Amino acid sequence: MIKKILVSQPKPSSEKSPYYDIASKFGVELVFRPFIKVEGISAKDFRTQKINILDFTAIVFTSRHAIDHFFTLAKELRVAIPEDMKYFCVTETISLYIQKYVQYRKRKVFFGTTGKIDDLIPTMVKHKNEKYLLPMSDVHNDSIAQMLNAKKLNHQECVMYRTVSNDFTPEEVQNFDYDMLIFFSPAGIESLTKNFPDFKQGEIAIATFGPATAKAVKDAGLRLDLEAPSEKYPSMTGALQHFLLEKKG
Repeated sequence: MIKKILVSQPKPSSEKSPYYDIASKFGVELVFRPFIKVEGISAKDFRTQKINILDFTAIVFTSRHAIDHFFTLAKELRVAIPEDMKYFCVTETISLYIQKYVQYRKRKVFFGTTGKIDDLIPTMVKHKNEKYLLPMSDVHNDSIAQMLNAKKLNHQECVMYRTVSNDFTPEEVQNFDYDMLIFFSPAGIESLTKNFPDFKQGEIAIATFGPATAKAVKDAGLRLDLEAPSEKYPSMTGALQHFLLEKKG
């Protein structure tokens, strides 16, 4: 019987989140507790990459984390970002977040609509004379670099932040009494094995979002009970609702 579910994400900011509907419909307790957190790298670590921010004329942002860590690092390095710097963001929401740090001018901020870099590349190609800098996490693959190379865009990736385990307190470890755990990244599984080296799955159901996370569960020798997205259930909440209905039935 599933009564208490740990969702390894921050608590939803909106009360209209489908997670709350699930909690009331199935009478389950949902606890939102990220297993991982994002930390900026130090100015010292950044310097080892031998990158000068002022060599670039445009910055590509794939997340709000990237924006926060880019401007924080620039401040630490005492780099004054030029007024004419251009910003290319994967969504409008991310582009609007830039206002937190600089005056927002439409002529220098560009954004995609899907949240995928593929959608932003045609706009970047229109500005093919720019020198692009891509602030990234320490956990990334070469897919973006390959896409930009294919379009012969002048670009450089750099690590500005890293994903680390969000360690559990002794009290949290002692009171770890969940019937189901939901993960959204392989780093979350790493954090589980780090915080609970003697973790015994037993009857605890494990759900994952994305193929890489599913693979991490299997590689850790754990049982995967629910995998999303699927053709029928593209969201985790949709898949979870179906899973709980089956358990109930």
